Formats: sequence, structure tokens, C-alpha cells
Amino acid sequence: MFQQQVFILNIILMGADAVCVICAGYGAYYLRAYQSFPRWSMNDYSLSVSILFIMFVNNMLTGRAGLYSDKRTTSYWKLAASLSTTVAMDFATLSASLFVFHQRLYSRAFLLYFAFLSLLFLLAERILADLYVNLVSGKGFNALRLLVVGDQARGKYVFDALALQLSLGHQVVRHLAVQANGNNSDRVLRELPGVLKEERIDEVVFAIPPDKSINLKACIELCCRMGIPARVLPALWGDGSIDMKVDQCQGIPFLTINSGRFDAAGLVYKRMLDLVGSLAGLVVLALLFPFIAAAVKLDSPGPVFFKQDRVGKNGRIFKLYKFRSMHTDAEERKRDLMAQNELSGPIFKLSNDPRITRVGRILRRTSLDELPQLLNVLTGKMSLVGTRPPTPGEVEEYDLRHFKRISAKPGLTGLWQVSGRNKITEFDDVVRLDCDYIENWRFGTDLKILAKTCWVVICRKGAV
Repeated sequence: MFQQQVFILNIILMGADAVCVICAGYGAYYLRAYQSFPRWSMNDYSLSVSILFIMFVNNMLTGRAGLYSDKRTTSYWKLAASLSTTVAMDFATLSASLFVFHQRLYSRAFLLYFAFLSLLFLLAERILADLYVNLVSGKGFNALRLLVVGDQARGKYVFDALALQLSLGHQVVRHLAVQANGNNSDRVLRELPGVLKEERIDEVVFAIPPDKSINLKACIELCCRMGIPARVLPALWGDGSIDMKVDQCQGIPFLTINSGRFDAAGLVYKRMLDLVGSLAGLVVLALLFPFIAAAVKLDSPGPVFFKQDRVGKNGRIFKLYKFRSMHTDAEERKRDLMAQNELSGPIFKLSNDPRITRVGRILRRTSLDELPQLLNVLTGKMSLVGTRPPTPGEVEEYDLRHFKRISAKPGLTGLWQVSGRNKITEFDDVVRLDCDYIENWRFGTDLKILAKTCWVVICRKGAV
């Protein structure tokens, strides 16, 4: 119900914002036209395009500023500051477009009037909408009357959320308190019918403690018999503990507990970036391949490519490809070098590794040895950005808490590679960086890491 109301309110606000921009545009036109002599004019096409441009840009930037969210306004000063920033960016964008398209005859006075009236109308519209929602609709005849059933701690979560929730009107009229670890079931079932009738409740929110001291099924059945909707705060949920969402499969509701920030839309964008990036990179690989292959073969005996089993997402095994940068007996010699390992835990790293060939050092310093991994990215086994793909032997030594770092697709680069990996000596720090990437992922995060990776490669920082 609340999310449906938020959707409706934001659609109305978007329409009202568009009307404000239109009124501001024509108001600015008439102000500019009637203040000058001889009379100034602007052709209808330029005026219409300017207004439509500001409408669309303002809509996008207003959304980015969080002004089409599910939270009600808490401070008019903050609202004014957010709208001022948004309007300034709107007209900075318009001014830049005019400069790019050489519109030198465009009136600066018109732009100033347009910006000022837009801010004035938008601010007035938002304040009036807020006053209506809070003072009229919020206390009106049809405002939702809510009953909260729960203990003090979990009830507070509900009260705080409802205090911030944007809606067409709601009031918490009663809190039926329960005691944690107490025998509350009979008392709640006994008192609930009377409270629902006396307080004229429209909806019940159950925020019961996880000790199962209440027969929740019986309480919900009672609400259903009386025709009153019920909401349930899951007992598993705690403030900032786990990420939960309700999903459906063929009409069956599932409570989904996520371990990372990846979603379906985000993964589509990430895959599109992988395809574009890997195809572009493979063009570079094709141009450099004859020279790198010749250098590798002339420098030491053995194949051009190095192939090794690596562990991908959630334990999937795949073949990782790189240009060979070590002697062919590298794996056999690794056992003799384990005592010199510079990283604690199930991962091996040695700065001056004697197994690396002369050409291999150049390839690693420039990260050219990684280019064949673009084939892994193209086929979907890896991503451009992700966690470092471990070997099966490393994974066998993992503690349970380490497995989270392989719950996402491994990457050609990642947060560890751009965070001064030569300075990291603890495997737990590697895990922390990988988990931080998984838990706080955004599409913009990948773009930032790719940009930092280019800088690291150019400056030759952190290369092994």
C-alpha cells in the first residue's frame, strides 16, 4: 500500500514539476518581452525547445537529488537547498548546450528570469504539496489508522520508519506492547479484537520479537476474519544486519536474503560493460599478439599462453588464460618458495619471484600479461571488475568467512589491485576489500575502479 501511494504521489509531483517549468518558461518570456524597448521577441521553436529541455533535465536531476523518494520533507531549508542546486545544474546544462550549438543571440536576461521563476514555482509547489499531505490528507477522514503490535525495540523501528514515510496519510493510533521472552500469545489474542474495534484500525503491523512468544498465525487469521490488512516485520530482520527483500516465483512469495548489492538490472549493465570492454581490449590484443608471442618464445622455452584452473563464482572452475610470464617449472618451484610468501593465509605473493622470466617482468609491470583474460571476460567466466580469482588449492584452505569473496564473478581488476596491493600483507585485508566491493557495489564503482586501474598501470604502481 505505502509503495503504491509513493508511486502515485511521485507521478503527481513529476507532473506538477513539469507544469511549474512550463509556467516559469512562459513567465520569463513575457517578463523579458515587456520590459524592453524596442520589444524583444523569441521564436516559438527556441522557446518550446528550451522549456522541454529544462523539463527533462530537471526531472532527471530532481530524481538524482532524492526528491522523488519515499521520504517526506523534514526541513524546508534542506528542500530549498536541494531545489536550488538542481535548478542551478538545470540551467548550467542549458547554458552549456547553447554554447556548444553557438546560440549567441539567446537572451541572458530570459535565462535568469527562467531560472528564478523555476526555483520560485518549484519551491512553492513542493511546500504546498507537503502541507497538503501532512496537514490535510495526513489528518483527514481517510488517513490510515495503524496498530503496531511488538516489543519496544522492534516497535521503535516501525515508528521511526512511519514517521519518515511519504503517504496519502497515516497515523499510529495504538501500540499493543509485548515483552521479549514473555508469554504474550494469549494476552495479545485476547486484547486484539477489542483494540481493532474500539480504535477503528485500518491496518495492523506486527513487529514481534524473534522468540516466537506470539502465535502470529492466529493473530493474522483474526485480522483476516475482520477484513483488516496485516504487515509483518520479519523476525530475522535487525537494524543494518541483513538485506531482505520479498520476491515471488509463480505466485509464491519468498523472503530473499541477499549477501551483496548485485541485482538483475545492475548485472545486465555490468555484463554490457564487460562485452564492450572485452571486445575493445581484444582488438588491442590482436595487434600486440605477434610481438608479445615472439618475445615470450624467444626469451624462454615453453608455450606462449599460461593456462590454469581458477575458481569462479560460487566455486565454478574455469580455465584462466594469461601470457606466460614464468618458467615452465614455476608450479614445482613454488613449494620451495612458500617460506618466503609475503602474504599470510591461503594466497601466494613474492615481489622478486625468481620464477619470472625477463620478458615476464616487463609484461607484469605493464599488465600486458593479463590481456588474454579478456577471453574469459567475453565468455562470461570473469568480469572486467571483480574479486581476484583464486586457485582450487587456495580455496581448500579457506575458512567459511572467506567464501564470500568468491560469491561474485572474479575480475580482471578489482578493489585490491587499486588499493596498493604491494602494501597489503594480510589475506584478511584482501578478503575485507573483496567483501566491501560485493556489499557496496554500484555500477559507478566499476567505472571508478577501471579508471583507477588505468592510472595504476600508467604509473606502474602495484605491479607484481
